[in-house]
Amino acid sequence: QVQLVESGGGLVQAGGSLRLSCAASGSISSIGTMGWYRQAPGKQRDLVAAISSGGSTNYADSVKGRFTISRDNAKNTVYLQMNSLRPEDTAVYYCKGVVDNRVYWGQGTQVTVSS
Repeated sequence: QVQLVESGGGLVQAGGSLRLSCAASGSISSIGTMGWYRQAPGKQRDLVAAISSGGSTNYADSVKGRFTISRDNAKNTVYLQMNSLRPEDTAVYYCKGVVDNRVYWGQGTQVTVSS
């Protein structure tokens, strides 16, 4: 059974930084694109950033220049470095990964940015 487990969320003041991690575990042969999504109360879940197995990245316009996605293939882990955080970044952040051609989601981690 494959699991994606996020960590690193929390409460931070505006302008601060957080780093999220998402580790894939279980019986894994290959991991494709991994990404971070977020969902604020009453809103839909939106893509924040994604990274392919080859390292190509894409970002939502709202986070470009502030967030950086990276991955460590040896550890089956993807990271999201979030800098210059704003109150509007407050949301539950979810990790999504394509593992052995199947899509998996993590349970989510809360990020709260106070003004």
